[in-house]
Amino acid sequence: MRIVARRTLREFREQRAHRDAEGPLRAWCAEASRANWRSPADIKEAHRNASFLENNRVVFNVGGNKYRLVIVVLYRAQMILVRFVGTHAQYDAIDVEEV
Repeated sequence: MRIVARRTLREFREQRAHRDAEGPLRAWCAEASRANWRSPADIKEAHRNASFLENNRVVFNVGGNKYRLVIVVLYRAQMILVRFVGTHAQYDAIDVEEV
């Protein structure tokens, strides 16, 4: 899968308060880059705790459930669009369908 908007991930993990997110986010990116997700079932097989929303949005718990990552998966194009990364409190403050 090709990951679009890696800058969002980089900027988040470079924030002093979120430096502990660097390892988990890099690991997630490495795994997602190697993945060949063709459907939500493929993601669920690898990530049992992933949550699926409308419009191909997927929410991942990252860093021991400390952070949330929201992506849009374009299965046919084999692309992942990073829409949001943040703490649980930041996640609770957004409309996940709109980010």
